[in-house]
Parts: sequence; C-alpha cells; structure tokens
Amino acid sequence: MTARERGFLLLTSPLGDPNRKPLSVAQFRTLADRAEKMDQPMEDRELCAADLMKLGYDMQMAERIVCLLEGNAALQRYVSRGRQLDCIPVTRVSQAYPYAVRKRLGLDAPGCLWAKGDLNILSSQTISLVGSRDIMSNNRIFAEMAGYEAARQGITLVSGDARGADRAAQEACLASGGKVICVVADELYKYPIRKNVLYLSEDSYDLPFSSQRALSRNRVIHALGYLTLVAQCTAGAGGTWDGTTRNLRNGWSPVFCFDDGSAASLELQQLGATLLKTEQLSNMAALQPDIQKLI
Repeated sequence: MTARERGFLLLTSPLGDPNRKPLSVAQFRTLADRAEKMDQPMEDRELCAADLMKLGYDMQMAERIVCLLEGNAALQRYVSRGRQLDCIPVTRVSQAYPYAVRKRLGLDAPGCLWAKGDLNILSSQTISLVGSRDIMSNNRIFAEMAGYEAARQGITLVSGDARGADRAAQEACLASGGKVICVVADELYKYPIRKNVLYLSEDSYDLPFSSQRALSRNRVIHALGYLTLVAQCTAGAGGTWDGTTRNLRNGWSPVFCFDDGSAASLELQQLGATLLKTEQLSNMAALQPDIQKLI
C-alpha cells in the first residue's frame, strides 16, 4: 500500500473504532482541494498542524487532521483483519478504483471502497439497476429481464442487494451466467464469497446498516453503470427516488425508467429520465450508442 493510499484510509475510515471520527465527504473534499493549492507538497516530512493552518484551518481542525494521520498502528491492524476476512481496500488513488466513480463523482467519490470477491469484475462494462423493495409483479419482471439481458449481452449488473428489485435483477443475472457488483450498506465481511459476484462497501468493511449508509451508497451505484435502470420507485419518497433524482440533478449516468404509467415514472421523465419498455432491454447498447464517452 502506497503512502497516498494509507492517507486516504486514515482520513476517511473509522478503522473499526466507533470513537474515531474520520472526515466527512465534504471535509475530505475541502482538504483535497486545499492540498492541491499548496506551494510545496510535503515529500520529506510529515504534514503538521502549522501546514494545515496555512491552508486556512483553525488549530482544532488542524490537530484533528494530524491526529487522524497518526493512526498508522490502528490502520495496520484494521487492514490485516480485513484481509483475513477477504476484504480488500481500494482507495481512490488505487489502480483498481473504478474510473467511472472517480470521474463522475469527483471529490465526492468515496475515499475508499472495500471489496470482497473478484476485483477483475470492476474493469468490466456495467449497467446499474435500482428499485423499490416492495415491488409489483410487472416491475419485478422488468428487473428480472434487466438481469437476464445484462448476462446475455455480457454486461455486469450493479445493484444494492436490497430486497425487491435489486435481488430480483441480481439473481436473474447470476442464474443466466452473468456477473454482479453489489454495493452494500451493512457489514461487508459477513457476505460469503460467491462466483461472479463482487461486493463493495463504502469506507469500511465492518460498519452495520444505517439509513445514512444506504442513501450514501446510492451515488456509487448510479455512478458505476454506463446507464441506470429504474425498475420502480415512489414519487417523493424512499432511497430509490432520492438516489435517482440526485443522479438526474448531477448527471452521474443516463437514467432509464420502466414505463409503468406511475406518477413516479412520469415525474422522473420530467426531470430528464427516459421511459423504457421491457422489450427495449434486448439491446442495451442501443440505449446509449456512444458508451465510451460515458465510462
């Protein structure tokens, strides 16, 4: 692990310690932005509080950042335990870090994605699928067909492993011999190794589920695919609506929503999504012909 990779982990991960307070995404973004403007990078010595104060931090925040960077012993223990559980860190400066996430999310991209499974799947062509947990029958068929067609067309399916649309699509894809990336919102280490499945978790491998983690990981799901399919959502409520509308505002990936006649699908269309019939899944490349500009 390089010094830059260690720095990302030290600043963005609790390292299994509930009392450790890493930087938030916004705080990390600010630090990265200010560090790029330093007159001289710190190459021959450690960053100190005085350096950070020159970047505009007060003493309290400067000391907090320095304290985080001094946690090398805790980092070594945490990474070692993770490897024993088959969990591997992929920091934003690691070669394996998905380019689409870095490009689309910019400084809002997670400092680290912990991975469990075949890392080679990260380099494959991908589409994302999101949808409600309590899914209706026609919408379930759409999700399952998306998974089946992704496998048939040699495209990796990205989803969140939640009950409902996510798992319907994932299992259909795997049953058809395809590959799946699951961006989970709970303890990564508890997932068993499965053929053709890569599990990802933002910032930690041992944090339990929380609503905040579930909402936060949605941006990773949307950014990983060259397009995002929405199987079902509820207008104005829920994680699928929140993640999809954020995608449409920020342009992370083109959004295609199942044309089920619902108020939610019509509202998403007004916001910039394209409505899609199930039969149109048979040629996903035709949905976005110029794929290379999107990945």
